[in-house]
Amino acid sequence: MKNIFIIGSKGIPSNYGGFETFVDKLTLYKKSENIKYHVSCLSNNNEEFEYNGARCFNVKTPEVGPAKAVLYDIISLQRVYDYIVNHKIQDAIVYILACRVGPFIKTYKNKFDNLSIPLYVNPDGHEWKRAKWNWAIRKYWKYSERLMVKNSDLLICDSVAIQKYIIEEYRKYKPKTTYIAYGATINKPEHINVNKYRSWLKKWSLKEKEYYLIVGRFVEENNYETIIREFMRSKTSKSLVIVTNVEKNKFYKKLKDKTRFDTDKRIKFVGTIYEQELIYQVRKGGYGYLHGHEVGGTNPSLLEAMATTPLNLLLDVEFNREVAHNAALYFGKEINSLMKVIQIADNITDTEIVDIERKAKIRILEGYSWDSIVFKYEKLFLGE
Repeated sequence: MKNIFIIGSKGIPSNYGGFETFVDKLTLYKKSENIKYHVSCLSNNNEEFEYNGARCFNVKTPEVGPAKAVLYDIISLQRVYDYIVNHKIQDAIVYILACRVGPFIKTYKNKFDNLSIPLYVNPDGHEWKRAKWNWAIRKYWKYSERLMVKNSDLLICDSVAIQKYIIEEYRKYKPKTTYIAYGATINKPEHINVNKYRSWLKKWSLKEKEYYLIVGRFVEENNYETIIREFMRSKTSKSLVIVTNVEKNKFYKKLKDKTRFDTDKRIKFVGTIYEQELIYQVRKGGYGYLHGHEVGGTNPSLLEAMATTPLNLLLDVEFNREVAHNAALYFGKEINSLMKVIQIADNITDTEIVDIERKAKIRILEGYSWDSIVFKYEKLFLGE
C-alpha cells in the first residue's frame, strides 16, 4: 500500500477552490486500491475523520496573522513525520502543495530522507508576484520557493508555463519536474433546482444570458480595476456579475473610490456562492465570462468557465493562452482593449458562440478531465 500524505490545502470536503478542490477530486476519483491518502485539514481541533476513503487529520493552528498558513504547514509536516514513525510506514510519499515553508524544509527533508520517503512539491503559481503582499512577504515567498525547489525530489507543475519557469529560473539546482494539469468537471450536477437559480436572478434583477460573469478572489492581480473600468466604458446593455467575497476588503473601497463603479447599475457584487448546483447554473446562464488573472498557473475558475460558460473573454497572458488556445476571445490591459472585445462579444453570432463553446469543451475533455488527471497522479505515485 502506497501512503500519500498531502499537506498544504485547507482540507476536504472542499469549500473553497484551488488546492482544496484538487484534493477533493483526487480522493473522489481514486481508482487504485493500492493507494491510501492522508490529508491535512486546517482546523481548531486535532480530530481525525474519513472522507472519500481518505484519512483526514485536523491540524489545530493558532491565529498568528499572515504566518498562519506557514505554521499550519510546519505543524502538518511534524504530524506526518510522527505518524509515519509511530506506524512504521515505509512505502510513502509526502506531497506539499505550494512553497510556503522553504526556510524550514531542509530539516524535514533530512528526516524523510532517513526514512527513504521522497518529498514532492506542487510549486503553484507566482505567489511572490501577488499585489496583496508587501515587499517583505514577497521576498519571503521568492526565497521560500527557491528552497522548496532545491529540496524537493520532484516538482509537479499544473502548468507548462510554470514548469518552464521552474526549470529555467532554478537550473543550477537541476530540478526534476513533471507536468500534470489541474482538472475541471464538464458534467452538470445530478440535481438541478431551477427555482433556486430563478430566485437568484430575481434577487439581483438579472436575466439569463444577459450578464457577464467574474468568479474569483478579489485581489489586485486579477485585474478587477481594468475589467471594471473597461466595462463601464462599454455600451453593453448586459450586467457584470462579480461572484467574490469583498467583506472587510480594503481593495474594495480603494477600487470603489477610483472607478466609482457604484454609479453604474450594471455592475453587481453578489457575494460568494458555495452551492455547487447554483454556481453551475450561474455560470451556465451567463452570456460570457471575464477572466483577468495574470499570476499563477492553471486557474481552476477558468477551467470551470470553459466547461460551463458559452463565451470566455480572457486576459492575454501565457497561462490563459496555454489553457484556452483558440476557444476564447482575448483582451489586453491597455485602454479600450476590453471595451472593444466586449463590443465584439455582444455582436457575435449564435453560430460563432456555439463553435467557441464546442472548442472550449474539447479542450477541457482532452486536457483537463478529472478522470485523466487522477489517472496520471496515480501512475506517478505508484511509479508506473
